[in-house]
Amino acid sequence: MIHRLFIIVCLCFVCVGTFAQRTEKVRAEYIYLAPENISLEEAKRISLERAKIQAIADEFGAIVSQSNTTLVSNRNGESSSDFFSLGGSEVKGEWIETIGQPEYDINYEQGMLVVKAMVNGRIREIVSAQIDLKAEVLCNGTDLKFARSDFKSGDDLYLYFQSPINGYLAVYLLDEVSQVVYCLLPYKSSSEAVTPIEKDKPYIFFSAKHAGDKGYLVDEYTMTCTNPVERNTIYVVFSPNEFAKATSNNVDELLPQELSFEKFQKWLLKGRNRDKDMTMVNKNLIINK
Repeated sequence: MIHRLFIIVCLCFVCVGTFAQRTEKVRAEYIYLAPENISLEEAKRISLERAKIQAIADEFGAIVSQSNTTLVSNRNGESSSDFFSLGGSEVKGEWIETIGQPEYDINYEQGMLVVKAMVNGRIREIVSAQIDLKAEVLCNGTDLKFARSDFKSGDDLYLYFQSPINGYLAVYLLDEVSQVVYCLLPYKSSSEAVTPIEKDKPYIFFSAKHAGDKGYLVDEYTMTCTNPVERNTIYVVFSPNEFAKATSNNVDELLPQELSFEKFQKWLLKGRNRDKDMTMVNKNLIINK
């Protein structure tokens, strides 16, 4: 359950397209052998994401690179660190639409959890040069030294963002329990459809102190958590072209504007079909009580 919202976005490097890009319908499958410290829900999430990545790589190929993530979590009062590497390659495409609901086969082999994810969708080839978008979540501080990927209930959230090109930014959060999507940026009181971004300028969002004379517009977020562990997904949407944000409703004065996940998906698909330069970075987050 989300009372106040925050984003966990590790340092990201993403692609913005400038040439003709083809799309394909695909059937993605992946079998994931989960280690002992991974829950069933985490295993399903990982197997689904890797199924998508594998389908894109099979269709469009991959670029040799290295992408690593360290996740620090707290389970039953004990902290643990999990290190992930995405196989030393970066796919030359992106997943733009899920068709229907993912399916899972769950088995145990010699005491090990085995999850097979199957999903249909549409993918799009990326054929342009890469542009580095830098986005990082900061916990309880606005310097980069406060960057981290695990939060506890009561922690404050700030977002660092920088782009090498001018463009426009919007940020959304999906509550995976309620399937409600919240618009975190532009701010609730802002008259802008999307947030303008100047090239090479570092931004600290969700901090009134860093907004200058527009500090009165800033929404500041603190995470609260009612369950022992909660999960959400963040969508950071950027384009060098101006776009209209998703239509959302003001349901609760204490929360950002919201819309259903289904409506958000339709808006995102429509936007990405119209604007081949639109880029989305989605990140999973974990909140510990």
